Amino acid sequence: MSIDMQLQVTASLLRRGDMLDRLSNGLTLLGALFGLSQSLLDGQGFWSATCSGGLLLLGLGQKYWALRVAFDADLFQRLAERAENLPEHTLSLDQALTTLNLQPAEHGGRPWSERITGALKLLRNQALLVAAQVLLTLFFILADPWLNFAG
Repeated sequence: MSIDMQLQVTASLLRRGDMLDRLSNGLTLLGALFGLSQSLLDGQGFWSATCSGGLLLLGLGQKYWALRVAFDADLFQRLAERAENLPEHTLSLDQALTTLNLQPAEHGGRPWSERITGALKLLRNQALLVAAQVLLTLFFILADPWLNFAG
């Protein structure tokens, strides 16, 4: 597969992080509303605080990865559109990232396969946090009747 196609495919995959981010935003909002409603109603106390706090922390962590994934998606897309001068653009990119302290100088000049692998790892980290949010939400939805009963 040509490098411009690899860059296009990677950018397309990384743009899927936006869907994960929107799902996470909803779950984070759900956690905040759940925690607020329970504190106003003085309901379950510990368990509602645990659920809402967990959802909020996971949401904040996910937001960090979402920002990094979106940044990489834009970079890969721009580079794919200018793939005919990729070596020149790679050097400019490395210089810009190093100047802005977004990349250590020793990471410059890496092969594109490593860069693509690293970018997809960011997306995987984001997906793992969203999955943890979904599981935590499902756990508390299913466990809520027993938590109320147990007191």
